[in-house]
Amino acid sequence: MDKLKKEFASKLLKVKAIKLQPNDPFTWASGWKSPFYCDNRKTLSFPELRNYVKLELVHAILEQFPEADAVAGVATGAIAQGALVADEVNMPFVYVRSKPKDHGMQNLIEGQLDPKAKVVVVEDLISTGGSSLKAVEALRKNGNEIVGMVASYTYGFPIAEKAFADANVKLVTLTDYEHVVAEALETGYIKQEDVELLHEWRKDPANWKK
Repeated sequence: MDKLKKEFASKLLKVKAIKLQPNDPFTWASGWKSPFYCDNRKTLSFPELRNYVKLELVHAILEQFPEADAVAGVATGAIAQGALVADEVNMPFVYVRSKPKDHGMQNLIEGQLDPKAKVVVVEDLISTGGSSLKAVEALRKNGNEIVGMVASYTYGFPIAEKAFADANVKLVTLTDYEHVVAEALETGYIKQEDVELLHEWRKDPANWKK
């Protein structure tokens, strides 16, 4: 798995799906300042990489969650990848909105899902875990058993790890913060002093540079 995490970290950095700017931080939608930005949707624009992500997510599901018989993607970032994965494993696919539609049927879960289905959730990245676990909650309210979640990337924030543990959801990711930072350092993208700053940020991202 470590080999995969290193390899995928390298691929994400090459297509600039991950950007590291320790001295010119980004502002996330949450309002957090961050020297780190991840946009896995970029992988969809590169056919070879798109296929790589799809197949590695499929391998993770077949190995870790063989009992799954349906796939759910978390809107909006994981809709496309989730659909690709579901097609590859020939399972039903739905996606879960962050909030119900404000018209029509006001659906939270889009598509048709048997309440008895055992669902594996596909996510693009994990930050705090809040939106990912809201999707899990919606599926459980539908009556579904959640066998686990697969994602392309996780920041590995303690708040997220606790949230997944509390929700009793097993999370498997293709790569993570540690492997991305190590690869970025090895390739000269960042310097050692940048690594220290990045580690400071990850310890308390909500209050970093406030």
